[in-house]
Amino acid sequence: MDVFATLADPTRRRMLDMLAMREFTAGELVEAFPGVSQPTISQHLKVLREAKLVTVRADAQRRIYTLRPEALREVDNFIARYRKFWESRPTRTRTP
Repeated sequence: MDVFATLADPTRRRMLDMLAMREFTAGELVEAFPGVSQPTISQHLKVLREAKLVTVRADAQRRIYTLRPEALREVDNFIARYRKFWESRPTRTRTP
């Protein structure tokens, strides 16, 4: 799955937001999403790993997930092309 398809899911985006702050164990991520089952969280983590947005390492019985910010470079490069467009346009103001 490509990075853009991976980021289309709001649960995965929330996971990345969390991982941008610190590492999380799989169990902590499951607890952070009380309405989502453990197998569903595991599937989201698998998609994030396959898109190379996160890494996982074993620590005894725990799996610790870390954000790979360099994997977001593709997204940043895409947005950069459009950033030039909106930054060069004058801001429109509304008149009452």
